[in-house]
Amino acid sequence: MSRVHLRNVWKEYGDHVVLERLSLRVEPGEFCTLVGASGCGKTTFLRLLLGEEEPTRGEIRLDGELLAAEPGPDRGIVFQRYSVFPHLTVLGNVMLGLELRAAPLSGRLFLGARRQAREQAREMLAAVGLEQAKDKYPAQLSGGMQQRLALAQSLVLHPRILLLDEPFGALDPGIRADMHRLVLDLWAQHGLTVFMITHDLKEGFYLGTRLLVFDKVRHDPQAPHAYGATITYDLPVGATDRQLYEAIREDVRRSEADAA
Repeated sequence: MSRVHLRNVWKEYGDHVVLERLSLRVEPGEFCTLVGASGCGKTTFLRLLLGEEEPTRGEIRLDGELLAAEPGPDRGIVFQRYSVFPHLTVLGNVMLGLELRAAPLSGRLFLGARRQAREQAREMLAAVGLEQAKDKYPAQLSGGMQQRLALAQSLVLHPRILLLDEPFGALDPGIRADMHRLVLDLWAQHGLTVFMITHDLKEGFYLGTRLLVFDKVRHDPQAPHAYGATITYDLPVGATDRQLYEAIREDVRRSEADAA
């Protein structure tokens, strides 16, 4: 059974069509990188998978069941901006998800349940290399460390799907390379199914097992919002070569020019 199955999914806001005719099957453990021109619906696609948005038409299934119309712990997300709570320590940030899952009304655990949540959080911090920083606050962390913390927040709940919205775009090249290695290690260790948006095509080829290119194939100069983007390339990365890389890069450049 496919982990994620989209069947003829459309997303429209009034007369503005963002995505159209999306049909896709993704198996457990695949790492899908998403590339394409700015504004072609990649983030909207992640929001559909997260449950923040509902399809206008079509359906999305997770492990055979219709996707719940709200975010849940089976789907973790990390944004480009550090999505951490500044008033909580590093440990408190990771514990919060466990506390809210077990006690959604109060968000508080006591005695043995709290000790267990603390231990789970510490184990996850160790996995992302932040165990020594557990008592610090986010403002005391570098950008790379804050992204490690955001990953720990998502992974401590053992999601089936990890959604990454340009998580490394604001990092310098050295830290970015470290984060690449970390994400690949966590993906392998936890058997995650990953969807990651990137504007760096080389990053998409390097990290993913599958490359999805979003683009508009229909255009009407008189009605620029009448048609939406769809998946124009769906490639197993191991089967790609330099010539194909150049062809996709040229398509992305053309789409950026059209959007401008």
